[in-house]
Amino acid sequence: MAYSHAFVLATTSFFLGVLFIAFNVDYRLLYLPSTPDAAQACIQFYTTFHNAPFAVKTLLHSLVGVDILALVTKLAVWDESAMFFDGSSLVAFMAAVILYLSVVVPGVKTIANPQKIETEAERIESLRVIGAANTMMIVCLAAVLLMQAGQEYARRYEQRELAKLQAAEAQKGASEKKEQ
Repeated sequence: MAYSHAFVLATTSFFLGVLFIAFNVDYRLLYLPSTPDAAQACIQFYTTFHNAPFAVKTLLHSLVGVDILALVTKLAVWDESAMFFDGSSLVAFMAAVILYLSVVVPGVKTIANPQKIETEAERIESLRVIGAANTMMIVCLAAVLLMQAGQEYARRYEQRELAKLQAAEAQKGASEKKEQ
């Protein structure tokens, strides 16, 4: 397994872990009847996330760059496996990044720094939108992991079939030499 493959798996798994932590507060607003306690827990979580030290945000965003760079490096091989599996992984990962940048970041800023004209119902709706975006990002990142697992399975299957073919050819060549 190459380093770029390991980087893709490690960073994608890290982001899934971060999203599953967020899912612990999101599911109460998305899938259960909404309560003021659930909304307050969500607001507190995302406010804490927004007010995290700069180093935490830098780490998250630099790992996004590492993942994109690793996927592009894997795609640079440009064989059928890279085009299908790594190309699909790059598309799924970029979909997650686009969701993060266009929905989650503005939503978290809205939650952490509410305007005076926003009502509590609008803040709760914003939390639901963030939770839905996080759920879609989980699906996208799971697709990246599935594509990478599929690529590894296809590579091993191809090696196994080539070994069988080479063994059959070697046996055929040995039997032809015996007949001469």
